[in-house]
Amino acid sequence: MKEKLLERFLRYISIDTQSDPNSTTFPSSEKQFDLARLLVEELKELGLSDAHVDENCYVMATLPANTDKDIPVIGFVAHVDTSPDMDGKDIKPQIIKNYDGKDILLNKDKDMYLTVKDFPELSKYVGQTIITTDGTTLLGADDKAGIAEIMTAIEYLVKNPDIKHGTIKIGFTPDEEIGKGVDHFDVKKFGAKYAYTLDGSEVGELEFENFNAAYAKVKVQGRNVHPGYAKYKMKNAIIIGSEFNDMLPVFERPEFTEHYEGFFHIIKFDGTVEESTIQYIIRDHDRKKFERRKEQIQEVADFMNKKYGEGTIILEMKDQYYNMREKVEPEYHIVAIAEQAMKDLGIKPHIKPIRGGTDGSRLSYMGLPCPNIFAGGHNFHGKYEFVPLESMEKATSVILKIINLYYEKA
Repeated sequence: MKEKLLERFLRYISIDTQSDPNSTTFPSSEKQFDLARLLVEELKELGLSDAHVDENCYVMATLPANTDKDIPVIGFVAHVDTSPDMDGKDIKPQIIKNYDGKDILLNKDKDMYLTVKDFPELSKYVGQTIITTDGTTLLGADDKAGIAEIMTAIEYLVKNPDIKHGTIKIGFTPDEEIGKGVDHFDVKKFGAKYAYTLDGSEVGELEFENFNAAYAKVKVQGRNVHPGYAKYKMKNAIIIGSEFNDMLPVFERPEFTEHYEGFFHIIKFDGTVEESTIQYIIRDHDRKKFERRKEQIQEVADFMNKKYGEGTIILEMKDQYYNMREKVEPEYHIVAIAEQAMKDLGIKPHIKPIRGGTDGSRLSYMGLPCPNIFAGGHNFHGKYEFVPLESMEKATSVILKIINLYYEKA
């Protein structure tokens, strides 16, 4: 199984599927179709004759049941795109077999290392096969590891027809990394009663809670006057924008928060004296605290307009997704099955909140309860990303065990 996983993973990450948050199309980048079409071909080769990709780059396929038992239809979902935050083109993976527990050289020319000091989790993988970047791009384990695991599990079932199972649905989505992954996902067409995303990190992760999320754009309108004649006339939009940011709680930034703690995260600041733009993401697991955070942003905007004049601050806010706990908890047995699957395989489940979101959070609000399972990678979205091959193997085994438990419990 490990050989198949490695082969697939390397093939998938060789295809550039970076999404584009500034695009007005869906999917946001045409190149996501390159991987989607390849996956359809591979699914059809495995005998899933209904495999197809639609005009929105959603891949769907069905592995029919091979038993008469009345088993709920379950789905497995992963996303094809990679983060817009880091280049996903010309990925040159390094394969470190029988990892010795020492620092890993990523790039000799840049004198760049994946160090045990900075990334102590490496110590867990001594003796295993680790796949890293070459220090110039991300790796793409988020979420091509998840895709490889789902595809490998399906192939295993196809080649072992004596393993009984219900109907299994496969879904691969675009644009998850820019929060649009299920904008056009047809839950009814997909046809699953429950689903699982393979989009988590370390072995054992199992998540059915995520942030409530909003996006805020702050436009600062200044007044540019020749600096030699600017006294009491100039309004510097850069300074006003900085003041706006300083009015938000310093210790409620991502770098100072963990677990269930929410945050305000400034993600972009562009500007001149005349006009500046600030972009934020707002996150909190607790819905009341989330709503309060949005109120705080609005209060700062109102205060700044009183101080500098109406129209100085123009604020746009938009909710992105909500905590799926509200929708998954009434169907908690689907989390319990995943937890049991891990325990049966000797994996210690780590049920924790996602400090982010997945397609599963929005799918849950669309009528498809969808907790999230580990895919095995670490340090997503950057040059220090890596994934142990053995972790991918464990994720694949969890998929197969979940399928088996649904059969046994029917």
